[in-house]
Amino acid sequence: MAWTYLVIAGLFEIAWAVGLKYTEGFTRLWPSLGVITATVISLYLLSVSLRTIPVGTGYAVWTGIGAAGTAGLGMILLDEPRDVARIVCIALIISGVVGLRVFSR
Repeated sequence: MAWTYLVIAGLFEIAWAVGLKYTEGFTRLWPSLGVITATVISLYLLSVSLRTIPVGTGYAVWTGIGAAGTAGLGMILLDEPRDVARIVCIALIISGVVGLRVFSR
C-alpha cells in the first residue's frame, strides 16, 4: 500500500507543479488554492509512504514522478520543447523510478 500512496503523492506533485504556472505568482485565487491543496495532499501521502519505504528511495521516486510528469505535461499543455534529447532524459528519469521500485526490498 505504501507504494500506491507514493505514486499518488507523485501525481499530486505533478498537479501542484503544473498548477504553479496558472497561479501567476499566487495572484489568482482558485489556481492558488488548488496548488496549496495538491501540495498538502502530496506531502501527506509522501509522509505516509515513508513509514515503510526508505526515505532515500521514497523521495527519489516522488521527485522522479514529479519531474517526469511535469516535464511531460509541460510539453503537452504549455508547448514546451519536444526535442529528442529532452524526451530521452525524461525516459531515463522514468527508468530510474522503475528501477528503484523493482530493486527495492
